[in-house]
Formats: sequence, C-alpha cells, structure tokens
Amino acid sequence: MTELCIDFGGSAIKLGVCDDGRILAHAELPVRGTPDDLTQAAGELRRLAHTQVGSGTPSWGGASVVSIAVPGVVDRRRCALIAAHDKYGYLAGRDLDAWSRETFGLPAVVENDARAALLGEARYGVAVGAQNAVIALFGTGIGTAALLDGRLLHGGHDHAGILGGHVTVDLDGPVCSCGNVGCAEALASTWALERSLAAVELHGFATNGGPSADSERRAGPSAPAPAEGGDRRTPGDLSSLRERIDAGAAIGIADVVETLDHSDSRTLLDRYLRVWSAAIVTLCHAYDPDVVIVSGGVMRSAPLIVPALTEQVHAHLWSSSFRPPLVVPDRPDVSVVLGLSALAQSDGRAPSATERPRT
Repeated sequence: MTELCIDFGGSAIKLGVCDDGRILAHAELPVRGTPDDLTQAAGELRRLAHTQVGSGTPSWGGASVVSIAVPGVVDRRRCALIAAHDKYGYLAGRDLDAWSRETFGLPAVVENDARAALLGEARYGVAVGAQNAVIALFGTGIGTAALLDGRLLHGGHDHAGILGGHVTVDLDGPVCSCGNVGCAEALASTWALERSLAAVELHGFATNGGPSADSERRAGPSAPAPAEGGDRRTPGDLSSLRERIDAGAAIGIADVVETLDHSDSRTLLDRYLRVWSAAIVTLCHAYDPDVVIVSGGVMRSAPLIVPALTEQVHAHLWSSSFRPPLVVPDRPDVSVVLGLSALAQSDGRAPSATERPRT
C-alpha cells in the first residue's frame, strides 16, 4: 500500500511517498509561512505520487489516507492544529481532513511531529523493538514524545508527552513563549539563542544568574577544552555570531558547536547541555524508557554532544532508575516521514510500534 506523507517542519516542508517504511520518493520545500505552503505541498506531493503510481491512477496507488505532521498540539479527532508554531499560524484550527479530501480525494490523519518522529524510529529506525521510548528533538524549540508499552502516548486531550520542552528547569529563568517561567526551551533552543548569547557576552554565563558551586559540581562533563592557544578570538567566535545576528542572518546551535575553540562558546554549550540533560532526566523519571532518542540539527555533532549528554543524564537519574542509552537516528531528516508511513497503515489510530516490524 502506498502512503502519502506531509511533514510541516520548522525549517522545511518534507514530502514522501512510502511503502511500509520504504521511501519511494522524497522532496523538500521551503517554508513560506503563508497558505501558499498548502498549495505548494499539494502540488509537489501529487507530482511525487504520479511518478510512482502513474498520473491516471485515481486511487493514488492504493493509498487510503494522507498522513500529516505538524509542529504543535493537535486535536486528532478534528484533524486540526490547536496550538500552532509561528510559521504555521494559518493552520491553527483549520480542518486538514477537509483540505485533504478536497485536494486528494482522501481523508487525513494528523499527528504532532515529535510523536511521528518517535514512531518512525521505533518502527523502522534506531529504536526498533523498544516498547518504551522517548524522543527529544533539539532545534528551533524542544520537541518531545513518549512511547509506552508499544503505543504512542496521547492522554485525554492530546497533550501527553509532547511538552517536555516546557518543564521548568530554572524557577528564576526567563519567561517562555508559552507564558511559563524557566522552561527548558526558553533556556536552550535556537529561538532562545540570541538571549543566551547576550547573557554570556554580558555576564560570562548563559542564564539570569551565575551557576552555584553545587550546580557546577554536579553538572557532569562539559564541552571539550579548546586546542592549545584556542582561547582567542577567531573568525568563528561569538563576536562573529553576534555580527551575523545583527546582520539579520539566522544562526543555530550547530553554529555554536562549530566555535568551540573559544571559551564563551564552551560556556554557552555547557549551559545548553545541562538544560537538555535536566529535561531528559524528567522524561526518564516520568516514562521509564528503554531508550532515549535525541535528534535535531545539532546532532550532526553527535560524537561531541551525546557522550557528555549521556553522562550528565545518567549522573542525575534516580539511583535505582534504569540508565537508558541515548541514540541518534541514522537519518533524522526522514524520521517524521517514516512515522507518517506507519501512521497511515493504522488508519489514524495510535499504532503499536511493533505491529508490523520491518524485515
């Protein structure tokens, strides 16, 4: 059976035509942040599908549903986005099932993007066989999801598991975009990067107050020390990042990682690692996973990030807690599309990650 998949991602719209986890055709489109995104996505997905099943095939190669992932809180029964990412404000409250029926002649199933990514990795990726897993995606924000006893966690109002980026890790921290204070996302995400950078430049630490001796002692390993003579201004240090921000360029956490030969960059990354580990510890205490999937653009530097993050997480878990491995997807760019493929096979119900394991 062919599965038609649309991932409205934070940095790109990703489209896929799949067959039980095999991606037959894949494309990406830039995010414009206007209703034109829907038109462009529909046209490109139609083109991809026609290359696989033929332009005269009304059944779309046997597809029975269009699977859609969005970055926000969804109402699965209404096939609508409740709380929208800034770039997709125009989707808030929109009936995506009606749009899909009008556009493709097929019903839609809508899911949060982090849940879809988790399902994709649990069904086809690095967490195959895991019955209990969590995912943390570090990027523009912090996306999370949980798999319990082989099924995606939704809760009574579709909020369960996906708000791990909004656990409070600093009672005296900055106000988050959600209105809470000291959320992990408000302290260690791409959208918080400019504020964190300003704190380092002004005070020498990436928070509203200096770290205590106890927090420093318990923080675990930090980013690697610079090479000999590396603690000097270079074309890639924080002053360069500041110049790029002031010029209106977009920067991400990966840009900070690339400047670790400067101590300010290490200070900033150390802070991010501590916040991320605190969020993951909370997820582990809440859901007791067999494995933790960590993803996002910064994981291009996984050999640098994951060992330090793993040690910090394991050091702060409850003494009797299982110490789950932290793993990175082999192809994080298609985790969501793979999850949408699995979701389509379940006709919209919350599927088991092991219903139809890949062979």
